[in-house]
Amino acid sequence: MVTARFNPSAFSMSLRVRFAPSPTGDLHVGGARTALFNWLMARKHGGTFVLRVEDTDGARNTAEAAAGILKCMRWLGLDWDEGPEAGGDCGPYFQSQRKDIYDAYFKKLEDAGRVYAEHDGAMRFKFSRTAITVHDLVCGDVTFAPTEEPDMTIRRPDGSYIFHFVNVVDDIEMRISHVIRGEDHLSNTWKHIDLFNAFGATPPTYAHIPLILNPDGTKMSKRDEGSAIEHSYMNAGFMPDAVFNYLCMLGWTPKAESEKLSRIELTALFDADAIHSSNAKFDLKKAQWFNAQYLRELSPEALLENARRFLTAKDLTWTDEAMAAAAVHSVREKVSLLTELPEWVHYFFREDFPFEADVVTKLKAKPENVGLLKAASDQLAQAAEWTEQSVHDAVEAAAKTLSVKPGAMMPLLRFALSGQSRGPGVTTIAHLIGKEKTIARIQQALAEAM
Repeated sequence: MVTARFNPSAFSMSLRVRFAPSPTGDLHVGGARTALFNWLMARKHGGTFVLRVEDTDGARNTAEAAAGILKCMRWLGLDWDEGPEAGGDCGPYFQSQRKDIYDAYFKKLEDAGRVYAEHDGAMRFKFSRTAITVHDLVCGDVTFAPTEEPDMTIRRPDGSYIFHFVNVVDDIEMRISHVIRGEDHLSNTWKHIDLFNAFGATPPTYAHIPLILNPDGTKMSKRDEGSAIEHSYMNAGFMPDAVFNYLCMLGWTPKAESEKLSRIELTALFDADAIHSSNAKFDLKKAQWFNAQYLRELSPEALLENARRFLTAKDLTWTDEAMAAAAVHSVREKVSLLTELPEWVHYFFREDFPFEADVVTKLKAKPENVGLLKAASDQLAQAAEWTEQSVHDAVEAAAKTLSVKPGAMMPLLRFALSGQSRGPGVTTIAHLIGKEKTIARIQQALAEAM
């Protein structure tokens, strides 16, 4: 097998790739990765990324699904050079608006004697019945022997056209030079090439990328966990850069020392020839790991901005932006998803926070806990200023008066200030909620402990 190779010097600005989703539902992770690889190819070589919507199936396509796909692509940062809302010289970019173009191309086949009618009015394309070789950047040269398969229907009795026909016509009209799509399309590509040849057009260079499989090896479907971009990522607390980075790793291993790479780095490293020929295994935990790395790099202000909608969805509100930013930033090492933040920081924003059951048990476990909390409250009340250092000094002074180590007080104070046994340092919590709330919360914990 001789593997086709990509020659970027032959294209540069003339390189044109496309992503052509069907708006039948949410943008699937497989479709998103296809869009991403096409986007990387265009950006790497200074080409054009075209978005067209394959909405010829009136029974299944919806405007809501089309809008959802565009929203997800914007969220992922996959901007398109031509297509819906962007315009371009090759529109319309919705197939439902291109019937006149398809009719004209159908007439070319009709004039060439390459189509005939069935008894029900469907129109079939006469295959050439010759061997056809697909030159593929990922799969190598794949030759399909002369087929005995029945000729292909390209127009239904109602006058609407099927996918294979409009796909080829649009690739010709939109001057697509490279087609990067899922490996499941490879078995039909000879049909497309037969159509290109019938139109006297040069087929694009193909790259059929491996499928994405579930951890158990089954093909990933729209019903599987982690499959829908909007539900599983946008609304689940992922950062778009993290999802972008992770999707790149499904079927491609960049030549870099780190897996975590910026868009700029990924674009510079992208090589269609280096896409794997074997299927990729999806791993949601790995995606969450990537997300955690990105969250930890955010500034307090940026983390709060990204977390804002998830906090407000849990009725957590604030007026002090600096405090809120510091609060979410204080637990950045503890979480992997933005949706996890509310349960880690809710006590910064409300006074009616619950005490976890095991916290109440631990508060009541030892009689001396009351004395420890009272001593801490007394020393904190005497603090002349309110900083993390002054809180630390007050706790140390309280411990000294009772001849115990400060470490004996810290868990109790965390219980008192947050109602939880986990979280950021006690000095951080106390400093951010302020002196008055700190003393009041300790008094509330004393009531629980007695």
